[in-house]
Amino acid sequence: MRRLFNYRTVTIVLMALTLSAVAYGFAAANSVPESGAGDSAGTISGYTITNIAYILLNSDPSKVASVAFSVNPTASASAAATVEITIASGTTWVSCTNTSGVIWSCSFASGSEPTVAGAASLQVVATD
Repeated sequence: MRRLFNYRTVTIVLMALTLSAVAYGFAAANSVPESGAGDSAGTISGYTITNIAYILLNSDPSKVASVAFSVNPTASASAAATVEITIASGTTWVSCTNTSGVIWSCSFASGSEPTVAGAASLQVVATD
């Protein structure tokens, strides 16, 4: 009469289960400690962005040549020293220039201007 399970098959199955449990244990131990870094969309507590103006490309008005806006610090923040934007969902970031006081202008490089249709949202990163 033949046995339902032979020792070799049972041994292989037990070894596979043991290795699976060990691998799961190592994966569960891989945790990242909390840090002070992050990225999100929402209200910016240090600055208020106002007076947003999209300037279209003269030679092709279906593209955005630059964006201008005001970066006003809240009571607890200093004036912005560095500002960058993206309007193509984070694919291309552009450095901005302070043109006067709280007014910033961000120009896209020639040939890399995003289309008006592709301008899904404006994301501004400002630091003091």
